[in-house]
Amino acid sequence: MMRFEFSTATRIIFGPGRLPEVGPIAAAMGRRALLVTGRSGERAQPLLRILESQGVGFLMFTVSGEPTTTMAQEAAALAKRERCDFVIGLGGGSAMDAAKAVAALLTNPGDLLDYLEVIGRGTPIARLAAPLIAIPTTAGSGAEVTANAVLASPQYKVKVSLRSPLMLPRVALIDPELTYALPRSLTATTGLDALTQLIEPFVSNKANPLTDGLCREGMSLAARSLSRACEHGDDHEARQDMACASLFGGLALANGKLGAVHGFAAPLGGMFPGPHGAICARLLPLVMVANIRAMKERMPESAALLRYEEIARILTANPGAALDDGIRWVEELCDALEVPALASHGLKEEDFVTLIEKASVASSMQGNPIKLTPREMEEILRRAL
Repeated sequence: MMRFEFSTATRIIFGPGRLPEVGPIAAAMGRRALLVTGRSGERAQPLLRILESQGVGFLMFTVSGEPTTTMAQEAAALAKRERCDFVIGLGGGSAMDAAKAVAALLTNPGDLLDYLEVIGRGTPIARLAAPLIAIPTTAGSGAEVTANAVLASPQYKVKVSLRSPLMLPRVALIDPELTYALPRSLTATTGLDALTQLIEPFVSNKANPLTDGLCREGMSLAARSLSRACEHGDDHEARQDMACASLFGGLALANGKLGAVHGFAAPLGGMFPGPHGAICARLLPLVMVANIRAMKERMPESAALLRYEEIARILTANPGAALDDGIRWVEELCDALEVPALASHGLKEEDFVTLIEKASVASSMQGNPIKLTPREMEEILRRAL
């Protein structure tokens, strides 16, 4: 029986040179915005000029590094105090997630912990979030079209989500030109995150026909353009492909599920520093190996095994590719893009027990095509060191 739902931002605008279109859209939303940006204020200058030309006032809140629960609360308090009508998120996944959290807290009473998963009370958000315009400047997270905000809790050393369909942005504007100046390292880590977010929903136990189409096209785009975008940052076609792949990954994960890679990445990101995309990339081929082996042993009739074969054919552009060819392609890509071992971020063998406990209950882990045993999870981490 086929049953699924699909929801996303009210409006998606995609294409090079489309940033100026945000002006009239912002003016229609209100007179004063909280602009949540990443650490590079220079990237915001074109947007500031656009807002000024439309008579839209704004306050800026900078998110340096991963957004934390404290940052989200501070930004929401600022927006309320200054009577902001709406929110604009400009930057990578961190800025997007912080902006979504602020928009939700602007219209819903109480404290952030009332609504957070895992460490909070998990009360459902009841009121539509304040209007939000999401403008990514990286090609990786797809957070401009997702209904959750991932926040780090330094106190509990874990990343948790604020999640509700009522948090979806009103407008997602994806202009690939905003990614042209990204350095190679950031292009690589964000691009590998995008690839992971296309592979995991495709084999997820919540995959559906709509997300399948997005994943197939997105994987094809990433396969032909991720390396090119890293090695030739001025390749506009490659940049456009990766912006589109990132968008498709966001749409897929928001309406399907992720898997063990992100199940590990959430607690890893809370316990250790390190780019989310780099952590995912290090885990991706190892989780592919573990999933395939486990399904062959315990679920040989699983449709996900056939999907891993299809992934191999898409990534290699070889209609005769086998399971191992897909794994090898991902491994070689990660080697070429110099993905570091998890030990470089501080992970040690003595952390495995705690990490496995946290990963086992992570939301993303519940989408994995097969339930991995603690021993299988430990083997993934050991090989990732």
